[in-house]
Amino acid sequence: MLTSEDFPLQMWEKVLSKVKKAVVFMDDKCAEVLHWSGGAAALLEAGARNLKPFSSFEACSVTEPKAVFVVSTLLKGRTVDIVKDVVSLSHFQYCVVVTAVAHSVHLLANNVTTEMEGNPVFEQFEEKLCEWMGDMNYTAEVVHVPVVFAPVAQQLIVTPTFAHLFPLLSTDLETINAKRPEKKKFGSLNDVDMNSLPTQLQIEVKSLASALNSMFEATGTREESFAVGPMSRIIAGELASHPQAKNRRKTAPNKASIIFVDRTMDLTGAVGHHGDNLVEKILTVLKPLPGHVTDVHVDMLELTNLRHTPLCQNTLAPGCVAQTQSSAARSLWDSMLTSKHKEAVMEVRRQLVEAASKEKLPIKMSMGRVTPEQLCSYVQLFRSNWGALESHCGVLQLGLATAQTLRHTSLPRWDTCLAFERLLLQALGDCDFPAVLRQLLPLMKPHGGEDSSSSGSSLGEDECGPDELILLLVYLYSLADEARPTNRDTEEEELEKLERELIGALTLVIIRETQLSPLLQKLTGCTNPEELTTAQAHSAVEEMFETLRGLSHTRDHLKQLRSVYTASDGVHQATYRPFLRQILEEVFHPNRLECPDIEHMSGGLTDLLKTGFSMFMKVNRPHPSDNPLLFLFLVGGVTPSELRLIKEVVTTHKPGTQVLVLSTRLLRPVDIPELLFNTQRLAPDIGF
Repeated sequence: MLTSEDFPLQMWEKVLSKVKKAVVFMDDKCAEVLHWSGGAAALLEAGARNLKPFSSFEACSVTEPKAVFVVSTLLKGRTVDIVKDVVSLSHFQYCVVVTAVAHSVHLLANNVTTEMEGNPVFEQFEEKLCEWMGDMNYTAEVVHVPVVFAPVAQQLIVTPTFAHLFPLLSTDLETINAKRPEKKKFGSLNDVDMNSLPTQLQIEVKSLASALNSMFEATGTREESFAVGPMSRIIAGELASHPQAKNRRKTAPNKASIIFVDRTMDLTGAVGHHGDNLVEKILTVLKPLPGHVTDVHVDMLELTNLRHTPLCQNTLAPGCVAQTQSSAARSLWDSMLTSKHKEAVMEVRRQLVEAASKEKLPIKMSMGRVTPEQLCSYVQLFRSNWGALESHCGVLQLGLATAQTLRHTSLPRWDTCLAFERLLLQALGDCDFPAVLRQLLPLMKPHGGEDSSSSGSSLGEDECGPDELILLLVYLYSLADEARPTNRDTEEEELEKLERELIGALTLVIIRETQLSPLLQKLTGCTNPEELTTAQAHSAVEEMFETLRGLSHTRDHLKQLRSVYTASDGVHQATYRPFLRQILEEVFHPNRLECPDIEHMSGGLTDLLKTGFSMFMKVNRPHPSDNPLLFLFLVGGVTPSELRLIKEVVTTHKPGTQVLVLSTRLLRPVDIPELLFNTQRLAPDIGF
């Protein structure tokens, strides 16, 4: 039986069957999925002649007559232009185009609402391919294969194609309502339906629902869908009403539950530094691998005799944490994802020692604290032994990623942020929100710039920079409703005044930066400080605060799970209560309690009838714990520390239950502000 974990690899088998003697052109999102599903090696082993970026600047020679294009987007707009450019500049006689977007979604994108026989959009594109190749007798083929799922770990699948899909925010409600008549405006995000979303977002949601349906169809799964949060309701509803889902559910032999959860239900956990997880730190401090959302750049110089010079950076290909070839490396990666920081570091050392011992390398054993120097000394033993290096390359890359993280200059800021978060958490139970927020003001000191000598030294290793300040703001605003209430009118007036001070102070911090971080570049729209004006920075920070104000109301529609905070009782300190933990505890409660916030979405008319009958008789409604397999889909991303939390809760409350986590991405804390303050959130790039 095909399992959900095997499904991504099976989809790539369909692509691999097309690539023999072909040059393969692939966009970044599909390349990232392939990266976690066997990598370029899988294509080359299947007979591909070459792998090239999906770009108008690429072409092939007369000796390369076959091409395969693998794209994550609709066959419209810019995607069509690139395919046409490449084909027109080459000498192809055989073209295959693989799109991850279903034909039904292509019909929607072309404003066709009726069902049609065959695949007319794909057939028309095949004719265009023959025209561009210059001979209608040449072979063209267009197929849909949902290559959107990347198996990042044994219990985690992410969807790089939908990495920027994020739940709706209060500012989005204003945008949606602006285009609706006065009498038809929505009162809350929970009222928003699929048809009221912008077209591009509708297409993205339908593409995701279609991909999930394909997975359940291939694995013979009949799912019961549940949702927590407005965007999750829309996605779960779309999956429930998918045209092919009704027939599948009648005949599918395997049962599963899937709970969609909006990331906005708990932003505190996503931006906080309390996770005690090694992978979270690796993803945060190491540079992203170019073109990737999840993987990072691991410096491989330790495995060579090259000197550490700037010229070497572009000489040596980077390593990464995606290790699909080695079972030992995959096992180590899974352990790093779901263990505490100290346990993970110890396991990295143990695996390196074990690998060195297998190869009979002269290793010097040392006990006690694991240091980056110690890990590097173990790795360096392999550099003069090519056979050993090749055999253990996966473990060595994970060892280097760990060492480079532990000695990274920005890692002390992680502990600084954690200390501030703990202080703010305690203060929330003792003060009103403005008083807690005011504690961030002294941190907003400018660093660098021309007159840095008069305003303070350059940023220290353990000082908060603008990125950390923005994370602390998100952390605090997501908990604003947990603060001790006081006089509402006075508090509102004080908060407005304080926010103006914070906006001014943060603007000054940003414009005095000598280098803009990726977050600041996205926030301001400028790539370097010379382009950035005070007015631009001030405007960007003002817009940011508009979004921040709505974060405290994301759980307002919930009846039971409204808080992620437990105040101090004089004996115990105030604590953060992860939203996911609360959901899983409800799901696995021995009394099978019905939680009003976990909404069942698969029932249709049957569920409505049950709701009516339940007024005068006992009715058994579907419950997420009814089935042996539970999917948790985090819309907007999941953190590594949450993966450990899920594992712990399942082991404690219902051992033996299989839980598979699906998510749009694996999160770093800094990803959240990038997603929150993304002005294109309602109009995602889908290839138009």
